[in-house]
Amino acid sequence: MVGTVTELVLARHGETRWHAENRYAGRSDVELAPGGYRQAEALARWAAGAGLDAVVTSPLQRAVHTATPAARAAGLPLHTDPRLVEVDFGEGDGHTREEMETLFPDALAAFLAKPASSPLPGGETGPDAVERALPVVDEVRAAHPDGRVLVVAHQTLLRLLLCQLLGIPLDHYRAVFPRLEGAARTVVRPAPQGPAALVALNVPSPAEPDGRA
Repeated sequence: MVGTVTELVLARHGETRWHAENRYAGRSDVELAPGGYRQAEALARWAAGAGLDAVVTSPLQRAVHTATPAARAAGLPLHTDPRLVEVDFGEGDGHTREEMETLFPDALAAFLAKPASSPLPGGETGPDAVERALPVVDEVRAAHPDGRVLVVAHQTLLRLLLCQLLGIPLDHYRAVFPRLEGAARTVVRPAPQGPAALVALNVPSPAEPDGRA
């Protein structure tokens, strides 16, 4: 990694239409639910005064539609990067955990025990996901030394990146980071050497005057 300090603001996309049923959404291009659009607008209210230097997003529509209002509010172009797509869940994509318990119970048990090293059938390993996405972090740091960059992506990919940056074994990502909330902000400051500093976790964006998030 390059030897500069950049503040990375990591945000999971907003709520999607699959959230209510707890369906695994990997590469499926699921759209935001109405609540997800409200979360995106809340993130934009924060971004308007956040002093951002760049906004980078996964190209999947749930991430793009979360990041677009924030980039607009900050007066910045929106950069999409295919390396920030969600982890590929293979045959688990689109299914609930209950459905997977019927379809491939042994593989699901292995995944739940070691989710980074034992992917769902046909899925992507945690190390492979980190290998493709971590260069985005390096490039952001090189382009914006001592800057603040918003990265909008996906829950599993972001938790894996957090573990990698903080020096936590990848297989622990579900235990250490049980959930990243929709459009909430998690802030890290990568160090020139050694683990990054975790500055904030799951910080909600400002609500509208009537109290909606």
